[in-house]
Amino acid sequence: MIENTLQNIEARIKGAASIKDAEKQELLELLATVNAEVVALSESHEQQAESIAHFIAASTHEATRDPLNPRLFKLSVDGLSASVAEFEKSHPRLVQATNAICNVLLNWGI
Repeated sequence: MIENTLQNIEARIKGAASIKDAEKQELLELLATVNAEVVALSESHEQQAESIAHFIAASTHEATRDPLNPRLFKLSVDGLSASVAEFEKSHPRLVQATNAICNVLLNWGI
């Protein structure tokens, strides 16, 4: 389930015409890091890992919508950030990569 969600996110990023190639590459690299971390996290915290994957999907969806709805976009990014907050000590790479995704998305959308 999680791998499917992350593959769909990757496809959406690759297919987004509104994203520059350099930004796509940056996001795909961050997504690869998050993917590895979320899969590892799912072994012990399956529901939390699924929430993170779904918030990444929602944030990506909102960031690539045309026209962008700033309010929904901000809510989705805030939800993504909150979904990883409790793992700051146990999974720092996950939190760092997720926060970096949030920053990249925020830089385009708002």
